[in-house]
Amino acid sequence: MKRILRSHPHLLHNPDHSVTGDANSSLHLAASLGHLAICKLLVELGHEDGTPALNDAHQTALMQAAAAGHTEVVHFLAEGDPVAILRQDVRGRNAIMEGSLNGHDTVVQILLTFAPGGAGAALAQSDVDGNTALHFASSNGNLLVLRTLLAAGADAGRKNVWNWSAEAYSATVQAEVYLKGLVAEVERRKMVRREADGPKKGGGVRIVEQDADLED
Repeated sequence: MKRILRSHPHLLHNPDHSVTGDANSSLHLAASLGHLAICKLLVELGHEDGTPALNDAHQTALMQAAAAGHTEVVHFLAEGDPVAILRQDVRGRNAIMEGSLNGHDTVVQILLTFAPGGAGAALAQSDVDGNTALHFASSNGNLLVLRTLLAAGADAGRKNVWNWSAEAYSATVQAEVYLKGLVAEVERRKMVRREADGPKKGGGVRIVEQDADLED
Protein backbone atom coordinates (compact mmCIF):
# COMPACT_ATOMS: atom_id res chain seq x y z
CA MET A 1 0.00 0.00 0.00
CA LYS A 2 2.78 2.40 0.87
CA ARG A 3 4.60 1.75 -2.39
CA ILE A 4 1.43 2.04 -4.49
CA LEU A 5 0.30 5.29 -2.88
CA ARG A 6 3.79 6.75 -3.05
CA SER A 7 3.81 6.15 -6.80
CA HIS A 8 0.11 6.86 -7.42
CA PRO A 9 -1.19 9.30 -4.77
CA HIS A 10 -4.38 9.89 -6.79
CA LEU A 11 -5.47 6.36 -5.82
CA LEU A 12 -5.83 7.29 -2.14
CA HIS A 13 -9.64 7.11 -2.21
CA ASN A 14 -10.02 4.88 -5.26
CA PRO A 15 -13.83 4.34 -5.01
CA ASP A 16 -15.15 1.10 -6.47
CA HIS A 17 -17.63 2.12 -9.17
CA SER A 18 -18.42 -1.42 -10.30
CA VAL A 19 -22.02 -2.61 -10.25
CA THR A 20 -21.62 -4.21 -6.82
CA GLY A 21 -18.94 -1.86 -5.50
CA ASP A 22 -21.28 0.80 -4.05
CA ALA A 23 -18.49 3.37 -4.50
CA ASN A 24 -16.69 2.06 -1.43
CA SER A 25 -13.33 3.78 -0.97
CA SER A 26 -10.04 2.17 0.04
CA LEU A 27 -10.79 2.99 3.68
CA HIS A 28 -14.28 1.47 3.48
CA LEU A 29 -12.80 -1.79 2.25
CA ALA A 30 -9.97 -1.85 4.79
CA ALA A 31 -12.31 -1.02 7.68
CA SER A 32 -14.92 -3.59 6.69
CA LEU A 33 -12.22 -6.27 6.69
CA GLY A 34 -10.54 -5.13 9.92
CA HIS A 35 -7.19 -4.12 8.43
CA LEU A 36 -6.10 -1.68 11.15
CA ALA A 37 -2.62 -0.95 9.79
CA ILE A 38 -4.00 -0.01 6.36
CA CYS A 39 -6.72 2.15 7.95
CA LYS A 40 -4.07 4.03 9.90
CA LEU A 41 -1.96 4.53 6.77
CA LEU A 42 -4.89 5.85 4.72
CA VAL A 43 -5.99 8.27 7.45
CA GLU A 44 -2.41 9.43 7.94
CA LEU A 45 -2.18 10.19 4.22
CA GLY A 46 -5.31 12.36 4.41
CA HIS A 47 -8.09 10.00 3.33
CA GLU A 48 -10.56 11.56 5.77
CA ASP A 49 -9.39 15.18 5.60
CA GLY A 50 -12.30 17.62 5.61
CA THR A 51 -15.10 15.08 5.81
CA PRO A 52 -15.37 11.28 6.00
CA ALA A 53 -15.60 9.48 2.68
CA LEU A 54 -19.12 8.23 1.92
CA ASN A 55 -20.20 5.43 -0.39
CA ASP A 56 -23.39 5.38 -2.46
CA ALA A 57 -25.47 4.63 0.65
CA HIS A 58 -23.75 7.50 2.51
CA GLN A 59 -22.07 5.02 4.82
CA THR A 60 -18.77 5.84 6.47
CA ALA A 61 -15.89 3.44 7.01
CA LEU A 62 -16.73 3.58 10.72
CA MET A 63 -20.25 2.27 10.06
CA GLN A 64 -18.88 -0.68 8.13
CA ALA A 65 -16.27 -1.49 10.77
CA ALA A 66 -18.99 -1.34 13.45
CA ALA A 67 -21.28 -3.63 11.47
CA ALA A 68 -18.47 -6.17 11.06
CA GLY A 69 -17.40 -5.96 14.72
CA HIS A 70 -13.79 -4.88 14.12
CA THR A 71 -13.14 -3.44 17.57
CA GLU A 72 -9.66 -2.01 17.00
CA VAL A 73 -10.63 -0.26 13.78
CA VAL A 74 -13.76 1.16 15.41
CA HIS A 75 -11.70 2.48 18.32
CA PHE A 76 -9.17 4.09 15.98
CA LEU A 77 -11.75 5.77 13.73
CA ALA A 78 -14.08 6.84 16.55
CA GLU A 79 -11.27 8.36 18.60
CA GLY A 80 -9.91 10.19 15.57
CA ASP A 81 -13.27 11.62 14.47
CA PRO A 82 -15.98 11.35 17.15
CA VAL A 83 -18.44 13.38 15.04
CA ALA A 84 -18.54 10.51 12.54
CA ILE A 85 -20.22 8.37 15.19
CA LEU A 86 -23.44 10.36 14.79
CA ARG A 87 -23.40 10.47 10.99
CA GLN A 88 -26.39 8.73 9.42
CA ASP A 89 -26.65 6.95 6.08
CA VAL A 90 -29.52 7.13 3.59
CA ARG A 91 -31.59 4.87 5.88
CA GLY A 92 -30.87 7.07 8.89
CA ARG A 93 -28.64 4.49 10.57
CA ASN A 94 -25.49 5.43 12.44
CA ALA A 95 -22.51 3.35 13.58
CA ILE A 96 -24.11 2.58 16.96
CA MET A 97 -27.18 1.16 15.24
CA GLU A 98 -24.97 -0.98 13.00
CA GLY A 99 -23.10 -2.36 16.00
CA SER A 100 -26.35 -3.00 17.87
CA LEU A 101 -27.96 -4.71 14.89
CA ASN A 102 -25.08 -7.14 14.58
CA GLY A 103 -24.61 -7.79 18.30
CA HIS A 104 -21.14 -6.29 18.78
CA ASP A 105 -21.30 -5.19 22.40
CA THR A 106 -17.70 -3.98 22.75
CA VAL A 107 -18.07 -1.91 19.58
CA VAL A 108 -21.22 -0.29 20.97
CA GLN A 109 -19.47 0.52 24.26
CA ILE A 110 -16.57 2.17 22.42
CA LEU A 111 -18.89 4.27 20.27
CA LEU A 112 -20.95 5.40 23.26
CA THR A 113 -17.77 6.38 25.08
CA PHE A 114 -16.60 8.68 22.28
CA ALA A 115 -20.02 9.94 21.14
CA PRO A 116 -20.07 13.76 21.18
CA GLY A 117 -22.72 15.13 23.50
CA GLY A 118 -22.78 11.93 25.52
CA ALA A 119 -24.38 8.53 25.16
CA GLY A 120 -27.90 9.82 25.79
CA ALA A 121 -27.86 12.16 22.81
CA ALA A 122 -26.43 9.44 20.57
CA LEU A 123 -29.07 6.91 21.61
CA ALA A 124 -31.85 9.41 20.91
CA GLN A 125 -31.11 9.20 17.18
CA SER A 126 -33.42 7.08 15.05
CA ASP A 127 -33.50 5.88 11.46
CA VAL A 128 -36.05 6.92 8.82
CA ASP A 129 -38.58 4.48 10.32
CA GLY A 130 -38.05 5.77 13.85
CA ASN A 131 -36.05 2.75 14.98
CA THR A 132 -33.37 3.36 17.61
CA ALA A 133 -30.31 1.28 18.46
CA LEU A 134 -32.44 -0.46 21.09
CA HIS A 135 -34.96 -1.54 18.43
CA PHE A 136 -32.16 -3.11 16.40
CA ALA A 137 -30.63 -4.90 19.37
CA SER A 138 -34.01 -6.25 20.48
CA SER A 139 -35.13 -7.37 17.04
CA ASN A 140 -32.00 -9.48 16.71
CA GLY A 141 -31.94 -10.84 20.26
CA ASN A 142 -28.61 -9.24 21.18
CA LEU A 143 -28.88 -9.49 24.97
CA LEU A 144 -25.51 -8.01 25.93
CA VAL A 145 -26.13 -5.00 23.71
CA LEU A 146 -29.57 -4.54 25.26
CA ARG A 147 -27.99 -4.30 28.70
CA THR A 148 -25.34 -1.85 27.49
CA LEU A 149 -27.86 0.41 25.76
CA LEU A 150 -30.25 0.54 28.72
CA ALA A 151 -27.40 1.20 31.15
CA ALA A 152 -26.32 4.07 28.89
CA GLY A 153 -29.79 5.65 29.00
CA ALA A 154 -31.68 4.23 26.02
CA ASP A 155 -35.42 4.94 26.19
CA ALA A 156 -37.19 1.56 26.33
CA GLY A 157 -40.58 3.20 25.76
CA ARG A 158 -39.55 4.92 22.53
CA LYS A 159 -41.75 3.89 19.60
CA ASN A 160 -41.01 3.96 15.89
CA VAL A 161 -43.25 5.39 13.17
CA TRP A 162 -45.29 2.16 13.24
CA ASN A 163 -45.92 2.66 16.96
CA TRP A 164 -43.78 -0.33 17.94
CA SER A 165 -41.42 -0.29 20.92
CA ALA A 166 -38.14 -2.21 21.18
CA GLU A 167 -39.88 -4.76 23.41
CA ALA A 168 -42.49 -5.44 20.74
CA TYR A 169 -39.68 -6.24 18.31
CA SER A 170 -38.03 -8.85 20.55
CA ALA A 171 -36.56 -11.61 18.40
CA THR A 172 -37.35 -14.34 20.93
CA VAL A 173 -39.37 -14.85 24.08
CA GLN A 174 -36.07 -14.99 25.95
CA ALA A 175 -35.09 -11.57 24.60
CA GLU A 176 -38.49 -10.13 25.53
CA VAL A 177 -38.31 -11.47 29.10
CA TYR A 178 -34.71 -10.29 29.44
CA LEU A 179 -35.56 -6.81 28.16
CA LYS A 180 -38.54 -6.50 30.51
CA GLY A 181 -36.31 -7.51 33.41
CA LEU A 182 -33.68 -4.95 32.47
CA VAL A 183 -36.26 -2.18 32.12
CA ALA A 184 -37.73 -3.03 35.53
CA GLU A 185 -34.25 -2.98 37.06
CA VAL A 186 -33.45 0.41 35.50
CA GLU A 187 -36.71 1.86 36.80
CA ARG A 188 -36.04 0.44 40.26
CA ARG A 189 -32.61 2.07 40.37
CA LYS A 190 -34.05 5.38 39.21
CA MET A 191 -36.59 5.24 42.03
CA VAL A 192 -33.88 4.49 44.59
CA ARG A 193 -31.83 7.46 43.35
CA ARG A 194 -34.85 9.77 43.47
CA GLU A 195 -35.56 8.74 47.03
CA ALA A 196 -31.91 9.21 47.97
CA ASP A 197 -31.79 12.65 46.34
CA GLY A 198 -35.16 13.76 47.76
CA PRO A 199 -35.66 16.36 50.51
CA LYS A 200 -34.18 15.31 53.82
CA LYS A 201 -36.38 15.36 56.88
CA GLY A 202 -34.93 17.52 59.64
CA GLY A 203 -35.91 18.02 63.26
CA GLY A 204 -39.17 19.92 63.78
CA VAL A 205 -39.07 23.46 65.13
CA ARG A 206 -42.00 24.70 67.21
CA ILE A 207 -42.69 28.37 66.74
CA VAL A 208 -44.21 30.06 69.77
CA GLU A 209 -45.85 33.42 69.21
CA GLN A 210 -45.20 36.09 71.81
CA ASP A 211 -48.22 37.00 73.90
CA ALA A 212 -49.40 40.48 73.01
CA ASP A 213 -50.03 41.24 76.70
CA LEU A 214 -46.41 40.55 77.65
CA GLU A 215 -44.14 43.54 77.77
CA ASP A 216 -40.56 43.56 76.63
